[in-house]
Amino acid sequence: MLSLRDVHAYYGESHVLHGMSFHVQRGEVVTLIGRNGAGKTTTLRSIVGIVKPRAGTIELNGAPLSSFSSNQIAHRGVAYVPEERGIFSTLSVRENLIFAPVLAPGGWSLERIYDAFPNLQARSRAVGTTLSGGEQQMLALARALRSGAQTILLDEPTEGLAPVIVERIGEIILAMKGEGRTVLLVEQNVRFATGVADRHHIVVNGRVEQTLGNAELRSRERDLLDVLGV
Repeated sequence: MLSLRDVHAYYGESHVLHGMSFHVQRGEVVTLIGRNGAGKTTTLRSIVGIVKPRAGTIELNGAPLSSFSSNQIAHRGVAYVPEERGIFSTLSVRENLIFAPVLAPGGWSLERIYDAFPNLQARSRAVGTTLSGGEQQMLALARALRSGAQTILLDEPTEGLAPVIVERIGEIILAMKGEGRTVLLVEQNVRFATGVADRHHIVVNGRVEQTLGNAELRSRERDLLDVLGV
């Protein structure tokens, strides 16, 4: 289980997370939903050690993470796919995949990745700078799956992508869940979020204001427009 309790995080003197608290059970898909600047990305960066919280606790399966470096957290089975994707732009698709660190058993093989993402196989020799946004997102997801990580953090994986790519990403997230992986997802697309997730944390001013199920989120989407920033 991934658990955050009363986490406070800053950029310099700017206080961004104001007591962030929530948990994600093993095998769940849970979203963080809120307007830009609410603290969603900072939450993911705090979990993986890019931002060091000044107060509060972050635990994975009961063990605290805050004292570890990002590299150590990754070796504990946490993968982070940032909004900017984080692939090696000068390496080919295949090189990005074969050089991706395998951190734990259960990572997807190259053959399984190519089966799930035929576009990546077709463009296996293409370098990252020549890939479309959708192809880059597929590659970033594939690298996380190859690592064997059991907890995967995804920041806006569908933003700006064609509907067919969004649908495929949804299928992959459901496949992760089917394998018992834990997924924490930052997402603004409510229709997509309710199609893949179990619960939704509404983030306002650096903290979770409320937690909604799929039916309630759909029914209240219009009421939540100010919170969602859409």
